[in-house]
Amino acid sequence: MNSHYTYFFILAASLAGPLLLSFDKKVAYYKKWKYLFPALLLPALFFLIWDDVKTKAGVWSFSETHITGLKLSALPLEEVLFFFVVPYCCVFVYECIISYFPSVRNRKWGNKVLLLMGIVFLIAAVFTYGKAYTFYTSLFNALFIAALFIFKKWFKGFDASSFLVSYLVIVIPFLVVNGFLTGIPVVLYNDVENLGFRIFSFLPWPMNNIPFEDIFYGMLLIMMNVALFERLRNGSPQSR
Repeated sequence: MNSHYTYFFILAASLAGPLLLSFDKKVAYYKKWKYLFPALLLPALFFLIWDDVKTKAGVWSFSETHITGLKLSALPLEEVLFFFVVPYCCVFVYECIISYFPSVRNRKWGNKVLLLMGIVFLIAAVFTYGKAYTFYTSLFNALFIAALFIFKKWFKGFDASSFLVSYLVIVIPFLVVNGFLTGIPVVLYNDVENLGFRIFSFLPWPMNNIPFEDIFYGMLLIMMNVALFERLRNGSPQSR
């Protein structure tokens, strides 16, 4: 395989399963595309701007050997697609969890755990100022969690326990994809701008080079997508 298609191949392989299973009768993910696709736009725009700024600042970079070379500003086309492909797959997993395990919904501990995480993110942001990846990942998570509580009526339909349980499942394939991206490597991190701690450093390649911050970077991305997806779904006339 031409190495310049590596990033494309990883994205295509990630998308294949969820796309084929979108027509599962119980989940019927394809029927929710009308809420999903609009919900992907704002988080994608936010992350693309953040990604572009930090790429130009040298917080991370991309291997020219493993991308096609087509770019939008500083970002490879594949990186732009990442913010649509990965959320499509992760919201699919979220839908599977709440369809097959409805008991995860509306658990009282959900809001408490999410609020506690928001406080921890805020404290982490204070203590990691100067390390761009860690600081902004913590700060943006704290701010978005605060927004979920402050604007609870607007974010109707977002259920903390459903999201948290789903993300515990989602984070496994998410980190597998990131393992290949950071292990090959397609994406290279400047350790001056993060804690320098690798999540699975004890595991063999490609899982041993994933920055710790990736867990929470992914959490913010998927939390924003799920919150907007539920907002659109629960705000539609059909849901009333």
